[in-house]
Amino acid sequence: MKSLIITLAMLIAGSSAVFAQQEPPNGMGELQAYAVFMDAYKGDDYDMAINFGAWMIEAKPEKIEGHDGFDLLRQFDRMVKVYKGAAENESDPTSKSEYMKKAVDVFDQAFETFSEDEMDQFEWKLKLGRFYHENNSALNVGTSQIAEKYEEAYEEDPERFANASDGYFAGFLLDRYASQGQRDKAFAMIDEIESYATPDLQNKITSARESLFDGPEERIEFYESQLADAGDSEKEQLLTDLVNLYEETSEGDKAADAAIQLYELNSTYANTRKVASIYLDDGEYEAAIEFLEESFEKAENDADKKEISLELAETHQQLEEFRQARQYARQAIDIDSNYGEAYMRVAAIYAASISECTGGQALEREDRTVYWLVVDYLNKAKEADPSLASNANNRAESYSSAMPTSEDKFFKGWEAGDNFRINGEVRECYAWIDEATTVK
Repeated sequence: MKSLIITLAMLIAGSSAVFAQQEPPNGMGELQAYAVFMDAYKGDDYDMAINFGAWMIEAKPEKIEGHDGFDLLRQFDRMVKVYKGAAENESDPTSKSEYMKKAVDVFDQAFETFSEDEMDQFEWKLKLGRFYHENNSALNVGTSQIAEKYEEAYEEDPERFANASDGYFAGFLLDRYASQGQRDKAFAMIDEIESYATPDLQNKITSARESLFDGPEERIEFYESQLADAGDSEKEQLLTDLVNLYEETSEGDKAADAAIQLYELNSTYANTRKVASIYLDDGEYEAAIEFLEESFEKAENDADKKEISLELAETHQQLEEFRQARQYARQAIDIDSNYGEAYMRVAAIYAASISECTGGQALEREDRTVYWLVVDYLNKAKEADPSLASNANNRAESYSSAMPTSEDKFFKGWEAGDNFRINGEVRECYAWIDEATTVK
């Protein structure tokens, strides 16, 4: 019976023009017409599918007697594909365009027919935007019209739009805003989607930001103008960008002020470390130490902790607080015994302590012995990290002339290889070192 219906339908369809229909064609029942439509749809017989499917778009039956699984919205989706398939089969540009326009009409009727509860508005608006995008030539539409359709999907659900296709559509729309100089729209969109942007989309956001300004000064001026009305999340991003821009334009005081504001707004590890770095760059070592110590407490991995420990060692050395400097260098070594830079730092601390002890005066034999210990740590550094060998060897060579001479060792009875301790017996100012070495 079914094959007879299809055969009959094909004979009629060949000579029948397609008009808006409220009833199934050729006097058929709804179930029979639907069956013909589905066979034609599955067989890519688009002319037949149009003839026996168009009535559903016009009549909009909520159900078809005898077919429990009927879904009207799904038929709208199928008819879009049918009109698109028919267009692709056409060689005549005019006919191709007409079929594509009919597909767009199906979208329009879907939005008119189904409520928000019956239809995923975002999904269909994004689908329409993609349809415009993929078939722009046949529809004779430009980038602005494609962007308008994507904009409707974006406004429907910004988060889903940002995540769709790994941020591709959001990137397209953002690029459009940027290329057209629509700065307000671009920044409003960035504020909306950045918190849930994919890595690829974040790269596009960064690129869009760069393209919206002629230079860093213009970016600074704009970001500063946005601070007063910004919420906490937006303000945090603005301050982060401003810190980087102030540093880029050598405005150290402003960078420090912005970093402090950022820290006060949200004292994360990154924000705390940033304040410390700015103080270090400005030579404000005591202030830097406070934030470095806080950064250490907030650090979540050993890599960060050992780096901060080394920075603390270097900072205390700058303040000639050698005992504390060594303490933090040792802390870095405790975290990672193969951290060659930490051994290099201990060597530097001991070398610096010699200058402090002598007060710039000529070295006594006893002072020179400390360089044996300095060289020990240079050797440990290159053993822990062979990439430091060249640097360590160069430093050791530079210190060799400062070590006790053969005459010094003869006079003091020091034999090569003998144990020797750097402590208060060498000189009171070395008491804090209290570490063993060997005569070299």
